[in-house]
Amino acid sequence: MPHLHEDKIKFLEEMANHIRQDVIEMVADAGSGHIGGPLGMADVFAALYFHILRQDPKNPEWPERDRLVLSNGHICPVRYSAMARAGYFPVEELKTLRQFGARLQGHPHRTALPGVETTSGPLGSGLSQAVGMAIAAKMDAKKINIYALMSDGEQECGQTWEAAMLAGKLKLDNLTALIDRNNIQIDGMTETIMPLEPLRAKYEAFNWHVIEINGHNFEEIVDAYETAQSVYEKPVLILAHTIPGKGVDFMEFDYLWHSKAFKPGE
Repeated sequence: MPHLHEDKIKFLEEMANHIRQDVIEMVADAGSGHIGGPLGMADVFAALYFHILRQDPKNPEWPERDRLVLSNGHICPVRYSAMARAGYFPVEELKTLRQFGARLQGHPHRTALPGVETTSGPLGSGLSQAVGMAIAAKMDAKKINIYALMSDGEQECGQTWEAAMLAGKLKLDNLTALIDRNNIQIDGMTETIMPLEPLRAKYEAFNWHVIEINGHNFEEIVDAYETAQSVYEKPVLILAHTIPGKGVDFMEFDYLWHSKAFKPGE
């Protein structure tokens, strides 16, 4: 695959920095919310919304758009920021996060915010939704991509593996899933709560093509998504190794910042 131009990488880095700043301000203004995961996924969302997704922010229901399913809906501040900066709604609306009656709820609401494909909250359901969309696209002979984003913690959910098995059986090569492998969940480290390894081998056993990347390296992120387009008769899993709380030194790798409000002065 061709390398990204330096100017493009610089642009994506700038967008990721804007997204991280937005996330911090949104959670601080709301007085609650999830922050570790959103900071860790800012680079992936910058790459998706500003390079990878086929989309039309002015026409969110465009039939030929790619579908992006966010399974771990609690990291929605990063998606809201990326959407706003891509032109789906005014950046100023980010200040309404988690306010009663606002469109930007603590978990995404499908009918409240155009551009959000699914209402999410219960962990483990996103891959099933994406598999359904991929099956429908195949039935309709639509040449669209179905993207799913998942946390590593929700790999503990049985429904995730039912969907993974079905996707492999049906050879859904229009489906690309990404796991945010940051090794934390709300109550501790994933390998302490419920060991997931060997995670790659598990997906490969179910007929998935697996690509491992540094989730903060734009060339690796983009190359993985572009490589996925050439994989035949297999769904693709991108295993993205990320740093939770990325960019804020006292948050990085600390599971206590999975969901935590700021104290005055922080």
